[in-house]
Amino acid sequence: MSKTADISLPDPNRWRALVFIALAQLMVVLDATIVNIALPHAQADLGISDANKQWVITAYALAFGGLLLFGGRLGDLLGRKRTFVVGLLGFAAASAVGGAAANQAMLLSSRAAQGVFGALLAPAALSLLAVTFTDAKERAKAFGIFGAIAGGGGAVGLLLGGFLTEYLNWRWTFFVNIPFAIVAALGAYFVIREPAGGRNRSPLDIPGVVLSSLGLASLVYGFTRAETNGWSDPVTIGLFVASVVLLAAFALVESKVKAPLLPMRVVTDRSRGGIYLSLGLAVIGMFGLFLFLTYYLQVVQGYSAVKTGFAFLPMVAAMITGSTQIGARLMTRVPARLLMGPGFAVAAVGLLLLTQLQVDSSYVGGILPGMVLLGLGMGTAFMPAMSLATYGIAPRDAGVASAMVNTSQQVGGAIGTALLNTIAASATTAYLAGHAAAGANPKLLQAQALVHGYTNAIWVAVGILAVASAIALTFINAGRPSMTMTGSGDSSGSASGDSEGIEDEIQIPVVAH
Repeated sequence: MSKTADISLPDPNRWRALVFIALAQLMVVLDATIVNIALPHAQADLGISDANKQWVITAYALAFGGLLLFGGRLGDLLGRKRTFVVGLLGFAAASAVGGAAANQAMLLSSRAAQGVFGALLAPAALSLLAVTFTDAKERAKAFGIFGAIAGGGGAVGLLLGGFLTEYLNWRWTFFVNIPFAIVAALGAYFVIREPAGGRNRSPLDIPGVVLSSLGLASLVYGFTRAETNGWSDPVTIGLFVASVVLLAAFALVESKVKAPLLPMRVVTDRSRGGIYLSLGLAVIGMFGLFLFLTYYLQVVQGYSAVKTGFAFLPMVAAMITGSTQIGARLMTRVPARLLMGPGFAVAAVGLLLLTQLQVDSSYVGGILPGMVLLGLGMGTAFMPAMSLATYGIAPRDAGVASAMVNTSQQVGGAIGTALLNTIAASATTAYLAGHAAAGANPKLLQAQALVHGYTNAIWVAVGILAVASAIALTFINAGRPSMTMTGSGDSSGSASGDSEGIEDEIQIPVVAH
């Protein structure tokens, strides 16, 4: 059999492969929110101090965000299927340690290990999807499902975390990852067939790995620390300065070395750069909704963790609808910017409705319409963003291109949590100072101050989503994908203008057995 085959011979197991890739993606996205629900219970059980409780979240975020580019490059070098399976098994082992944690050290080390293996797993999942689905219509459907999971999985995590914490105990928010990971790893091993000839066997760029990992970790930790210690904290400022210096040095190194960790062609393409930037900004807005509606429903309205999770389900359903029924159906018919730009704009309108929240707002009249619009808009926009970020990319760059998608989301999430939390806290404090009066009901005043803080932060999120919409409409100039995908990055509809590695890009290699 020849080494390469016509792209009209797709992998016969591609739809079964999608099941296991999607399952792995769901596990990673769930983990971003499911542990938040369990944190107060874990803190009390293990005697974790208030000063150290943030490290349960931060340890994961630093390892995951800092190592994403390295994980993507390892997938290109060693094979995406192999990296995917190793990431899944490592994530399962780390989750088992976290669930069995007897003390603070075990829990924190397990969270850091989850982040390390998540950084291997997440880029490999997206790049496997990119090289498995080559027909434009099938690719649209596959990325529609993947985009719905990426967008709505966090809300599902709130529901699952509430159930597990309330009816079992916090340890099951870790243990639940184990069956997910094992099933996905077994399925990947027996079903996924990675295309041959698509690896990047260039030597690993060690200076690039060190500079990017330290730079991204400093950036993520800077925003995380700003949330708890303030923006004027000397260490916070030092972390931001360090991240700028390290990432600038990384960009300089990447422009000089022969085999860069992040080839500049991946990010300097106008459409792909616009996708990374607009997606990162949009995630800031989405995190604002998750964060403040969770607090609003539980603290102000008195919802239980389980009831809060159920309250988010309509938004998840809207995201799935937007991704699979709107984005996937229109992806091959209209340019991506006409899905992403309006999608982010609709999401902004949804948040705009939520700026009108009051202490006694009803769920159906005051909360549900905004959640549904946000879900529809984000689902519609996420699908083409995920697809075009890797569309037309040379197979050897699929891992790092996928890693950049995850990096933009991770950094966006860190910025969103820190920035919006700070805005909300400042507005709450100002409201309390300005409305304190003798005879005022302290409990009602506190609730009103919290809602005032949430709505102020949501106003900022509205503006950020509006900017994301403008960037998508302005920067993304890729047309709709052609009905057969060459991966060539040609001007007829690819997101890439790469001219290197033409032999890799003209043909899609036959799957290796």
